Amino acid sequence: MAEYLPPRELWPTRIYTLPEFQTYAERFNPTEELLGKAVGAGRGDRTAILFEDQKLTYNQLLTQANKFGNSLRQLGVQEGDRVILRTPNIPPALVANFGILRLGAVCTPTSPLFSRTEIAHVANDSEAVAIVVSAMLLGEVEAAKENFKTVRNIIVMGGDAAEIKAKGFTPYGELVQAGAAQLDPVLRKRQDVGLLLYTSGTTGRPKGTVHFVEELLVIPDSFGKYGWRVTENDVIGGSAPLAFGAGYSSYATIPFRFGAAASLIAKFEPEKMFETIQKHRVSILTLAPTAYRKMLQVPDAERKYDLSSLKVCTGGGESLTAPTYHAWKEKFGLEIYEGLGTTEMMYVFASNVVSRKAKAGSFGQAVPGYELKVVDENGNSVSAGNIGHFMARGPTGTIYWRDPEKQRHAISQDGWNRAGDFVHVDDDGYFWFVSREDDIIKSSAYRIGPEEIEVELATHPAVLDVGVIGVPDEIRGQIAKAFVVLKPGSSATPEELIQFCRGKIATYKLPREIVIVSELPRTPTGKLLRRVLRQRDAEQAKAAS
Repeated sequence: MAEYLPPRELWPTRIYTLPEFQTYAERFNPTEELLGKAVGAGRGDRTAILFEDQKLTYNQLLTQANKFGNSLRQLGVQEGDRVILRTPNIPPALVANFGILRLGAVCTPTSPLFSRTEIAHVANDSEAVAIVVSAMLLGEVEAAKENFKTVRNIIVMGGDAAEIKAKGFTPYGELVQAGAAQLDPVLRKRQDVGLLLYTSGTTGRPKGTVHFVEELLVIPDSFGKYGWRVTENDVIGGSAPLAFGAGYSSYATIPFRFGAAASLIAKFEPEKMFETIQKHRVSILTLAPTAYRKMLQVPDAERKYDLSSLKVCTGGGESLTAPTYHAWKEKFGLEIYEGLGTTEMMYVFASNVVSRKAKAGSFGQAVPGYELKVVDENGNSVSAGNIGHFMARGPTGTIYWRDPEKQRHAISQDGWNRAGDFVHVDDDGYFWFVSREDDIIKSSAYRIGPEEIEVELATHPAVLDVGVIGVPDEIRGQIAKAFVVLKPGSSATPEELIQFCRGKIATYKLPREIVIVSELPRTPTGKLLRRVLRQRDAEQAKAAS
């Protein structure tokens, strides 16, 4: 697959400082490492997956993965072939994932929200040979089918088997049923491509991000061991899709490295998440900040649900904010350890969970195995308190699939990964998020992070949701413009909201314009899409001129 990767000189510098990284064989199989060894050691009866009222043991998970892998082989899937997953977070998705990896193929999870155009692009860009899709998500795949260039098989989970066959597709259940229960694991090189994740595509077509086979062990052996400190008694729960580095790492790698269990939820709903924590006895919870904020709105949740199993709560994907941290701690007696990572680098590389000493509003310190720094426009490190570009390096790194031009912008000349964020670091080594580099507002020579304005507006009793962007201004260059969603039954004028911010933030940071809207664009994990807000605003401004 070398032809799909950028030239070696554009690869990031990878460092392997933890002793765990020195123990990997030059060739290994992720399914064998994460499942096979547990079964071989007599732990096959331990619970591996919890989903609603279902339980799947390590033995059952491995056996079903072997059966599916054998059936894929019968369909002609070979080592290195890409197989797309388009499913919610359900047990068959993990079975398929481990079957694909057992066979030596490359698992390619994709967002359930991808449109037919995006599905066709990913299928052709990855040159996928098969698609595994949930029956409830089949519609867009059917619509994209005529544009597929390399896909030979469409495998459908759920639905009516007769109807699926009539359409020329293959029922997933029949493949699992027909496959042999034993499958020798295909050993891959440490830096063979094992996983291909695609970005959400909010600024154009989705981009493929490459993850080596070794990363499926690296993430558990760094963040899992030294961040969450996972043991075999833990149950890890949350809602991030498997198509994101956060979701894949949380529910497809980290639990199984330690003999723990993964708690799955097909779709996030605040009450459903509380019920799942209670039913599955989740001990480690990882959610996007927006999910925590929605859960905080559930009346009497602290009395209605038994959350005594929870010992660690972590968040990432967007800024948690100090008010959310304090509100969660006051209501449930638990801290949320904020972190920051990228799908490009697979998972979180900075987090408060490492020290277990959270600073409200900070996303913490370097995860063991990683190095972090803040640099100016010339690449020179800046002193504590000064805003700069966030850089990281460690055992994972950014590598784009078939996109050397994007790769050039992702890596610095000295091999560090550009995280794409403006941050600052304090004297204690804690990092603080300011803005995505694309989101920073440059007004009258000041740099303004939209997060600070959003945090203040969100404390207004009438405000349900808020997003801030920079828009062109003839005098200042840019001004801050806020889009606000009001709580049902509440009212507030833009003038009242601007006045509410006075005295709470510096005058030059005040939003100069506020628009009341019905909703804001967000990703499946709740991350605010400021790029979409900017695009919409620009289109409206153009139409009005």
